[in-house]
Amino acid sequence: MCRWLAYSGSPIRLEVLLYKPAHSLIDQSLHARMGVETTNGDGFGIGWYPADQGGPGLGEPGRVVEPAVFRGTGPAWSDRNLRELARCVSSPLFVAHIRASTGTAVQQTNCHPFRHGPWLWLHNGSIRAFPELKRDLMVAVDASLFPFIEGSTDSELMFHLALTFGLREDVPGAVERMAGFVEATAARHGVADALQMTVAVSEGTRLWAFRYSSERASRSLYFSTSVQALRALHPDNPVLQMASEQARIIVSEPLGDLPGAWNPVPESSYAVVQEGHDAIRTFRPQAAAV
Repeated sequence: MCRWLAYSGSPIRLEVLLYKPAHSLIDQSLHARMGVETTNGDGFGIGWYPADQGGPGLGEPGRVVEPAVFRGTGPAWSDRNLRELARCVSSPLFVAHIRASTGTAVQQTNCHPFRHGPWLWLHNGSIRAFPELKRDLMVAVDASLFPFIEGSTDSELMFHLALTFGLREDVPGAVERMAGFVEATAARHGVADALQMTVAVSEGTRLWAFRYSSERASRSLYFSTSVQALRALHPDNPVLQMASEQARIIVSEPLGDLPGAWNPVPESSYAVVQEGHDAIRTFRPQAAAV
């Protein structure tokens, strides 16, 4: 399927996570260890909030900051423009995705992350029997959002369903209603175990990450240990001494083998990263009114 990462903390250059770690996201595009496929070469994308405009504690209250997005259809490991951009851009909150298509076309509009206003969304997983379910799912999207669907993936449709079900007011509730609607639609078509997902979503100040599947056997997802705890474990690591106390990373699979650095997100759970308080809570799909 795919691999992704999300970062929130003090501004860092994108290359610090995309290229520098031993098992960086770019390395995973060729040598994924925990994904369904070893190679994720069907496109890539990054989305970031500018360091001088957004991110935790940096945006003005009530101000909507539209993130920047850069996507390509080739493999991430050989894209020179991605390497140049990652070397020069710093951000306090960014997401990145490498794609292994589950059947839809390799084109820019199908590459993650997807953007709507200040919101970014990326996904690893699939909707089972998506071609059969697609019409019923599509007609449930709010009419005002329909023109913004540019590609043909289940991931982008999931995003617009979540927006339809109230993402802008209640992120966890909207994603739970989206998941419940997908499963109910699949049940009407006789499709079992319909949904497989790890999802990251942000509006520039907070970051949510979801891990769920209908069969309770979700794709891998990890979050970083607190920087303070890592410093105690590895006092001689200079990178950890430079990182901010608020730095958090969420990844499809660990970026290296640093002992104590990574913790699995529990099955059927979601994590929220926000200034002053992080939390992990239970994820339960809900019935959605259409």
